[in-house]
Amino acid sequence: MNISTEQSKMQSEKFAAVELLNQSGASSVLLICEHASNFIPDEFGSLGLNEDVKKSHIAWDPGALGVTQHLSEMLDAQAIVGCVSRLVYDCNRPPQAVDAVPVRSEIFDVPGNQNLSPLDYQNRVDLCFAPFAEMVEKTIKWSKMPRIVVTIHSFTPVYQGEIRDTDIGILHDVDRKLADAMLALAPHLSPMKIERNSPYGPEDGVTYTLKEHGIANGLLNVMIEVRNDLVATADQQCKIAQLLCELLTRSLTMLGATSGAEGN
Repeated sequence: MNISTEQSKMQSEKFAAVELLNQSGASSVLLICEHASNFIPDEFGSLGLNEDVKKSHIAWDPGALGVTQHLSEMLDAQAIVGCVSRLVYDCNRPPQAVDAVPVRSEIFDVPGNQNLSPLDYQNRVDLCFAPFAEMVEKTIKWSKMPRIVVTIHSFTPVYQGEIRDTDIGILHDVDRKLADAMLALAPHLSPMKIERNSPYGPEDGVTYTLKEHGIANGLLNVMIEVRNDLVATADQQCKIAQLLCELLTRSLTMLGATSGAEGN
């Protein structure tokens, strides 16, 4: 990662790219919500998009922040959330990924991301990806307990004209232990359609955070995708969080781990 330019340093003072919620949380679970916000800083203009597009799912994961906040309270877990739209930079992608700064998302071109100079691209990395990755790394490193990495996302019910009937996706990469436990328990806890690696999977490049911060550190990890029409309201977000809380705590008990503070 390149050293930030002076311009990047000055711009970084204008907005925060990442926030740590429930800093005193005692749970071993670390929640991560990369696409919590559709905020586009003024310096990037509108990226050439109208207001409706900027509010749509291509700019963020609607409902994911609310689920993360509720789950953070229920588990007493720290939560790291992105504060900038994934159209500016997708923090679930490394800088070398071709879609880290997407020039097109689903059916929409993103004019403000086209033909970026190497310096402009590095500026996005410095302002968005670098502080997010550093926050995750430090939160794991400084913890006094083994961490369990859980990332929270939402997905659109219709993608490029295709209807998706999955309610909740439980995603994993090569380490499937926590995902397997959750999927085994899911039919006993909910009638919802809860599926493995759906509507995305490792082949789609969505497991970067799991690999970089979970698997690389030998930590249990899982990625959760909830269809966004199921988390459109605060009540829905709370109910989904309750289900996920039960799934996680029971699964971790099955695996001989714990979601609570060390020693509890």
